[in-house]
Amino acid sequence: MTPADLSLTVLRAVRRAVDENALRAPVPARVRVERTRPGGRGDYASAVALQLAGPAALSAREVAEILRERVAGAPGIGRVEITGPGFLNFTLDGSADAYGALMSRVREQGPRYGHGDALAGDLLRFSHASEVRAAVTADAVGRLARAQGARVHIGCDGAPDPDWARLGVAGDGEDPSATEIRPVPAGATAGELLRRLGPDATRWGLLRPAGHDRAPLGADLLVQGEGNALFLVRYAHSRVHALTHGAALLGFTSAPGQEPAGAEAHALLALLADHPAALLAAARHRAPDRLARHLEAVARALLDFHDVASPLPVGDEKPSAAHRSRLALAEAAGTVLAGGLSLLGISAPRHL
Repeated sequence: MTPADLSLTVLRAVRRAVDENALRAPVPARVRVERTRPGGRGDYASAVALQLAGPAALSAREVAEILRERVAGAPGIGRVEITGPGFLNFTLDGSADAYGALMSRVREQGPRYGHGDALAGDLLRFSHASEVRAAVTADAVGRLARAQGARVHIGCDGAPDPDWARLGVAGDGEDPSATEIRPVPAGATAGELLRRLGPDATRWGLLRPAGHDRAPLGADLLVQGEGNALFLVRYAHSRVHALTHGAALLGFTSAPGQEPAGAEAHALLALLADHPAALLAAARHRAPDRLARHLEAVARALLDFHDVASPLPVGDEKPSAAHRSRLALAEAAGTVLAGGLSLLGISAPRHL
């Protein structure tokens, strides 16, 4: 990991903390990291927590703790420590172990990569109005919570709409003791939305905006272009399958091998490493929109990586270890996209 890569990793941690409302401060244009001075700890240090402490109305050490949680475990980083009033000190992982461990976890766990037991033993009870957006949001929150080990019961304040079943939503009886799921209503019935958009675009349109925002449910959800975030995510997923098929025709398969070089590869790796934390945050905050935004970021990073470092040979190139490693990274991203879409109740077709 280069200093520039480390700077981007810390900057992404700041942005994530702000997105999750753990940190209320403006996101800086860049984060400065420096070689640790003699007698200091780690390989690099940053004073970003001191810079953000004032705007965040927190102590620098509190800011540093928030950022340490989001940087620790990123590919290439072995250890993160806090020293002095709130300096972040980074010890880099000098081996390929971090990259190899990440790729192994994704390959072994498949679409369940990022599922965990942080909520194991919890019985979570949710209630929603007899309205399509509330029903779909409660269903997605339940899926996210179950993926973190919780037991979940979801009740409906009224008679369930039979059209919800076509959106993958089961309507249970009323539960007055439950936590209420109350997003801004959709302004349309499930049947109307299904006729116009179909189940996948309907669910994405209802879940992608934050619950306190209105859900845009126009025909742009069906546009086959990168301006449509749902198409972008599903296209990136299908592109991975096309790459795997193309590699098979050329007689090679993926192999993690050496970590792919380049800023685009590091950006994608960081997002894949962040996936478990993104799932847990979405579950804890009852916010499936966080997962949707994360999947968008993974899709864009995957396509950027593909554009600058093709997993398939180009022109007169022959398949090499570099191509096998790039293909492995792309396939890991495809696995994350498929698993994330599944938790939102949306299909991930191999072909679009």
